[in-house]
Amino acid sequence: MSEVQHIRERSENEEEERLSPYAAKSRDALRERFEEECPIRTKFQRDRDRILHSKPFRRLKHKTQVYIAPTGDHYRTRMTHSLEVSQICRTIARGLQLNEDLIEAIALGHDVGHTPFGHVGEEALRRIISHFEHNEQSIRILKVLARDGHGLNLTEPVLDGILHHTGEGVPRTLEGQIVKTGDRIAYLCHDYDDALRAGLLTQSDLPETVQRTLGIKPSDMIATMVVDMIEASRGQDHIEQTVGVKGAMQEFRQFMFDRVYNSSTLREERRKGQYIVRALYEYYIQDISKLPENFLIWANGNEIQAVVDYISGLTDNYAIDLFERLFVPQR
Repeated sequence: MSEVQHIRERSENEEEERLSPYAAKSRDALRERFEEECPIRTKFQRDRDRILHSKPFRRLKHKTQVYIAPTGDHYRTRMTHSLEVSQICRTIARGLQLNEDLIEAIALGHDVGHTPFGHVGEEALRRIISHFEHNEQSIRILKVLARDGHGLNLTEPVLDGILHHTGEGVPRTLEGQIVKTGDRIAYLCHDYDDALRAGLLTQSDLPETVQRTLGIKPSDMIATMVVDMIEASRGQDHIEQTVGVKGAMQEFRQFMFDRVYNSSTLREERRKGQYIVRALYEYYIQDISKLPENFLIWANGNEIQAVVDYISGLTDNYAIDLFERLFVPQR
C-alpha cells in the first residue's frame, strides 16, 4: 500500500476510534454507481468536495434567501445560508462526536434545488405543475443534472440527509437529523438578523417567551439552541431538543412567518417574482425548442420536467434579465 493510500484508511480508522457508536462511518457508505476510492479523502469528504466545486452550489451565491435581488451587500443568500447551516451543524456534531464530513456535505447541498426568488419561486412552480419541492429538486440536480447530465454520484447518507432536511420524513442518520433542525436554527436567526437590518423588526417585537428562552441577539439565540441540542441528544440514538427550547423555537418560527416571510412589506416583491417564474414557464412550455440544449434529453423527453429543471436552476438576476430580454421591448 502506498503512503498516500494510507491517508484515507487512517481517516477511516480514526472515525471508528473517535466517533460515537451512533455516528455514520464513511467506510460503510454506498454509492449508486461503483467508483474506485480516492487515495486521500473518505467518501463523505469526497462528496463534500464534489458539491462545493459544482455549478449548482456556485449558483446559490445569486439566489434569494428572503429578499429578492437585495440592494445591500450584507443580506443572506442561499450560499451564505448553506455555509451558516454547515457551521452550526458541525458545532453540534462535534459536541456529540458525530461525523462532521457528512454534516458538511448535507448542509452544503441541501438547498441546491431552490428556485430563483426562494420559496416564492417554489410556490409559483407548485401552483403551475401541482407538485414541486426544492428538496426533491436538490436530489434530481445532484443525481442527474449536475456535471452536464452525469450527476455527482453521491453516497446514500448524503442524499438521504438532503432529501429529508425538510418535510415529514426523518433522516436515517443522526447527522441528517442535525441538519434538519440546524437548517431551521440558521434561517430563523439569520433571517431575523436581516429583518433587523432592513428595519422590518426591532428586538422588542419578539414574543416574550422567545426573548426569555432564546434571547434577543441572533448569536445568543444560536448558542442557546445549539447547546440545548447537544445536551438533550448526548448518549441518544436520535437528535432531540428540550421541550422549552423547542416550543420557543416554534413560536419564533410562527412569528417570523407572520411578521417577515408573509409580511405586506414584501408582498409586492413576492408577486413580481412569481409573475416572472410563471411567464418564463409559459414561454418555454409553448415552444420547447427554445430551451437550451440537453435539458429535454436529461428529462427523458418529459417537456414539463425539462422546463422545470431549467427554470428552477436560474439565479434571481439571470431570471430577471431573461424576462427582460424575452418580454420587455428594447429602446
